[in-house]
Amino acid sequence: MTKTIDYFYSLTSPWTFLGHRRLLGLAASVGASINFMPCNLGAVFQVSGGLPLPKRAPQRVANRMAELKRWRDYLGIPINVEPKFFPVDATEATLLVIAANASGEDVGALSEGILRAVWIEERNIADREVLSVIADEQGMNGAALLEKAASAEVAAQFEANTKAAVDANVFGAPTYIIDGDLFWGQDRLNFVERALAG
Repeated sequence: MTKTIDYFYSLTSPWTFLGHRRLLGLAASVGASINFMPCNLGAVFQVSGGLPLPKRAPQRVANRMAELKRWRDYLGIPINVEPKFFPVDATEATLLVIAANASGEDVGALSEGILRAVWIEERNIADREVLSVIADEQGMNGAALLEKAASAEVAAQFEANTKAAVDANVFGAPTYIIDGDLFWGQDRLNFVERALAG
């Protein structure tokens, strides 16, 4: 029986980026499907006790930086741990991804393109023109997707994704849920692999 991964993520999360391609590979290797659920992580934090980076204690910020460098080096993914455009408002980017999903586009590739833009390419994903170009680079019609992203239906889906995250007890990104079991963080992908094999 084919398994489904509910994938709750943020398009500005370095941890999402570090795990994204590995998740896609795991799913493809076992024929699992991914339910892409980009959500408003700020709203999730409000009900789960999380804090945005600027409000975290210095020791937590320092550990985050150390861990990012460790994982960057371990995985061989050349992320810039202090990118030019971060923090950045990911609302437009998230709406674009939801619009692409509704249009049957390759949401995994588009999400990766947006994450790369932040963490490797130093591009501003709050800029609609940048988003349009990123979508075009994935073989999509960026202008048309941005138009669709402005629809009430897409906004409603964004809210629904965020509500689903809260209802599922998500508290950070990325979170993977398989058969009701929640796995938080790209460093739990080994357990995701086990769950997919089970």
